[in-house]
Amino acid sequence: MADPSTSPSLSRAGVQAARERIRPYVHHTPTLTNATLTALASSPTPPASSDAQSKTAETVSSAETEARAEVGRTNGGAANAPKAPVMRLYFKCENMQRIGAFKARGAFHALGRLMDQPGWLEGGGREKGVVTHSSGNHAQALSLAARQHGIPAHIVMPTISPPPKIAATKGYGANVVFSGSTSTEREAETARVMKETGATLIPPYDHPDIILGQGTLGLELQEDAAALIAAEEEATAGEAPAFFDYRAPAKGLDVILAPCGGGGMLSGVALSCEGTGIKVFGCEPSHQGADDAKRGYESGTRVEAVKSLTIADGLRTPLGNYPWQVIYERRLVSGFFSVDERQIRDAMRLVYERMKMVIEPSGAVPLAVALYNDEFRNLVAAEAGEEGWDVGIVFSGGNVELEALGKLFAPE
Repeated sequence: MADPSTSPSLSRAGVQAARERIRPYVHHTPTLTNATLTALASSPTPPASSDAQSKTAETVSSAETEARAEVGRTNGGAANAPKAPVMRLYFKCENMQRIGAFKARGAFHALGRLMDQPGWLEGGGREKGVVTHSSGNHAQALSLAARQHGIPAHIVMPTISPPPKIAATKGYGANVVFSGSTSTEREAETARVMKETGATLIPPYDHPDIILGQGTLGLELQEDAAALIAAEEEATAGEAPAFFDYRAPAKGLDVILAPCGGGGMLSGVALSCEGTGIKVFGCEPSHQGADDAKRGYESGTRVEAVKSLTIADGLRTPLGNYPWQVIYERRLVSGFFSVDERQIRDAMRLVYERMKMVIEPSGAVPLAVALYNDEFRNLVAAEAGEEGWDVGIVFSGGNVELEALGKLFAPE
């Protein structure tokens, strides 16, 4: 890896510089809206997660209609009536990124920075190649970046990695080496490959160059959401607002909800929002202790090991040291929220049915927080009031095995 001491500053300016470096290699993915999901997020009681497995599209539409009516009642009803949170959702679709996930951003930035290190190419770096450990998305991302620059890639993957992610990694020309599923097992196998090949490590999340590259999605989300908000303001000028349009003149996002595994993307997004007034919250699965970042943030001590088989397989890793510095020590993340496995599945189902898009379980976690986490929803209702918040939701990836989808949504 490039020497961290030579990395650009962990700041919004550093993220902006990373954006220029990777611009030729990554997609500027779209930011989309969806009236149904915004309506459901702004209802007093979103669809009960225990019932969502059996909901049809028509049932969801009925829920939306009831949500509209109920929000009108609660916002205009008795003073002691419960207040619905008012949210307008903006979805950053990194499921449409190269390799199907945001990881391409960090991989291209980190490899580019490594190639710029004095003596690396001349000293045989190109021939010896690069190595990493990943359950799938960073594996594919580094394999693609390495192939584009003519550099060998050695990828350590857990044996339980989804077969499509393994096949895609091999398809980009990487040498795949298998390991156990825990971070300790992955790292031990990676060390062995490094000793054997002389390859240079490019870690999946715990390095400034990775963080800065991932943060570029936050810049795009901020800019695109502000443009959408301004366009809606202009289009509805002089008209009675829709039930969820209690807002001041366009000012951009209030909040971004992003998934957190190792924390590279979350900390990068937080840096992209530095000085903007936008609050950033991390979102995790709660299954088998996968909410390690939340627990560490609340206790003040980073949790260094996680062993969870949450369906959100991209979020099974512990929070890294560099992300911890940005997230906790600098307090650039305002807090964490977690959701259970059923809530993640239900959020995925709604995206499939209402947005007609494929996202993986990890990417559904922020939407699940917006729809089902009472603590977050109460925060919005209390702090945003009737004006509400414009909320950015990061769909981090769309790499999910077709057979796994069938199992996720099979009747219980």
